[in-house]
Amino acid sequence: MKKVIVAKEISEVLSNEKSFLNRAGIKTFTVASNENALALHRTVKADLIIAKLNTPEMSGETLCSLIRDDDELRNVSLLIVSSDTENDLERCIQCKANAFISSPIDSEVLLHESHKLLNVAPRSACRIPVSVKLYGKSKGKSFTGRAKNMSASGMLFGTEAIFFEGDIITCFFEHSGPPQMSVDAEIVRVVSKEAGEDTNWYGVRFVNARANFGATIKAFIEKECAV
Repeated sequence: MKKVIVAKEISEVLSNEKSFLNRAGIKTFTVASNENALALHRTVKADLIIAKLNTPEMSGETLCSLIRDDDELRNVSLLIVSSDTENDLERCIQCKANAFISSPIDSEVLLHESHKLLNVAPRSACRIPVSVKLYGKSKGKSFTGRAKNMSASGMLFGTEAIFFEGDIITCFFEHSGPPQMSVDAEIVRVVSKEAGEDTNWYGVRFVNARANFGATIKAFIEKECAV
């Protein structure tokens, strides 16, 4: 589970970006200040902190310095948002953040930097909740599973089979009536499972799909959701 701490004002800019804030495998915490971000990071050990350079209680560079100088806290990506004044840009360059962007915030730029720092590929389409059985093959072995959500670019699915990031699988989807739909996919994310759960959850990206695959899978999802 990726953990992200976001300043409240920045979180409000991203409030409509459901593909980021509500994405499976990412837990987002909203804080009112850099001081709160530091305190929360001590508890949850975040993977990414998105903070402002200028806040009343603690500056962005102070936040960065305290984190980078602490052996237990330093393993986190830091993204700082500042004004575009020459002085603030110089302060950002001097602090120990991984990246910085200027305000007013361009949500696309912010999301792009966040995805890079989290090593999570941005989605090209909204995923629709489904419950679809599938079976597949990988390295000569067969497996069964169930898709939890799906889009034209990928899906989240669960199975008892064990895969690793970078594995290529071939999926065949069970649905009412021909033609059978199949596609190759790459495991791009391994989702931590709950204690006592047998199902392993994986995020996959469809590869080598036919040119009309997007339209085909859209029609497939609409049909399955209507059942």
